[in-house]
Amino acid sequence: MRFKNTLTTAAATAMIAVSALTTAGPAAAAGGTAPACIAREVVKQNKTAWTTNNCGKNMHIQLVIKNGPDQQCWTTLPGETLEWKWKVGSYGRIAVC
Repeated sequence: MRFKNTLTTAAATAMIAVSALTTAGPAAAAGGTAPACIAREVVKQNKTAWTTNNCGKNMHIQLVIKNGPDQQCWTTLPGETLEWKWKVGSYGRIAVC
């Protein structure tokens, strides 16, 4: 997962490392579908999705994959955009966790 911003690669890498500290953990199970304030853009052919937190508060979200492993739960800050990539399966949904 990478951040889609105007950040340099080094800055994005640093932010990913920091974000890893704010994950809800691998044991967090997918809940209901994330609200509409989590904007989504999906390119299924490239197995890539982007989410932007427009909720005005921190949100805990994860990518749910059909016929493949779900992504881990991430804490996303207001205004933050995340890039999700997967190798097996197809896009299912973005869930709260």
